[in-house]
Amino acid sequence: MSAAPLSLCGHVALPMHTGSGGFDHAAVHAATGHVYVAHTANNAVDVLDPTAAKYLYSVPNLAAVAGALVSDQSQLVFTSNRGENTIGVFAPGPDPKVTKIAVGLRPNGLAYDAKRRLVLAANVGDPSVPHSCTLSMIDLDAGAMRASIEVPGRTRWAVFDAEAHAFYVNIMHPSQIVVVDAWQPDRIVRTMAVPADGAHGLDFDPATRRLFCACDSGVLVTLDAGTGRVLNESKLSGVPDVVWFNPKRRQLTVAVGDPGVVDVFDTMSMKSLGSVVTEQGAHTTALPPSGDGLYVFLPGTHRAAIYSN
Repeated sequence: MSAAPLSLCGHVALPMHTGSGGFDHAAVHAATGHVYVAHTANNAVDVLDPTAAKYLYSVPNLAAVAGALVSDQSQLVFTSNRGENTIGVFAPGPDPKVTKIAVGLRPNGLAYDAKRRLVLAANVGDPSVPHSCTLSMIDLDAGAMRASIEVPGRTRWAVFDAEAHAFYVNIMHPSQIVVVDAWQPDRIVRTMAVPADGAHGLDFDPATRRLFCACDSGVLVTLDAGTGRVLNESKLSGVPDVVWFNPKRRQLTVAVGDPGVVDVFDTMSMKSLGSVVTEQGAHTTALPPSGDGLYVFLPGTHRAAIYSN
C-alpha cells in the first residue's frame, strides 16, 4: 500500500466563530511564512504562523470577507469583502492600515497583475439584480475601479498568467473560463468551454501552460491555457472548492468539503495519488510558496490543520 500523499503534523486553534459561516480563501506571505485566511464568520482575516503553530492576530472590519490574496512582489494583501462590495488592500504585518476600494456586487475571486498594479475582483452578483455578475478591474495607483466587465454567469475563482498577460476567471454556468487581456482590461477577449458542470476551483501551471479547473459535478478538467483544448478529465471525491498547483512537487490538491477530504493528483500523469481525510465542511486550503506542506481550514473545530508532504 502506498503512503498517504499528505501527513498531519498538528493543528493551530483559531478564533471561535462569532456568526454564521466559517473560513474561505487563504494565502501565504513568503517572507514570513504567515498565513492569511478569510474568516467569513468573523468578518476578519486571521493570521497564523504555521512554523510556530500559533495564531497571531486578526484584521477586523472586513464584512463577509470571502477571499485573501498575497502579492509577494508588491508586499500587499488583498481581500474581497462580499458584505460591503469592496476590496481591502494592506501591507503584511499586525495592525495594518486597510484601504478599501468599491467594486461590483459581492466580490469573491481575486487575481493580481503586479507589473500593472491591476487587481481583478470577480463578483458573484445578486440573482435579483440583472447584469450584476461582473469583473471589476481596479487600478491600485488610482485607488479606484478602472472598468466593469459583465460576464455570462456567477463567477468563481480567478488566476493571473504573467507570461500571457492574461486573467482567467471561472464561470459557474454556463461552465467556462473567460479571459481578460491585462493590456486591454475592459473586455473579455475569449472564452474556454469547460465540459463539466459548475467550474469552481482554478489554478495554473505556467511551465506547461495548463489550467486546472475543478467542477461542481465532481470532475477535474485540465485545459491548454492558450487554445482551451481539454487535455484530461479526472474524477473527484465530491463537490470541490479550492485548488492549488504545487510546482515543486508537481502535484495538485483539491479541497472537497463533503465528505471532507483533499484529493491529490500527480500533474505529470494526472493520476490520483489518493485522498486525505480532513473534516466535514473543510473546503479551503493554503499552499506555502516553498511547496512544503499544505494548510487546511477546519470550520467545525475552528482550527488550521498543518500537513507535510
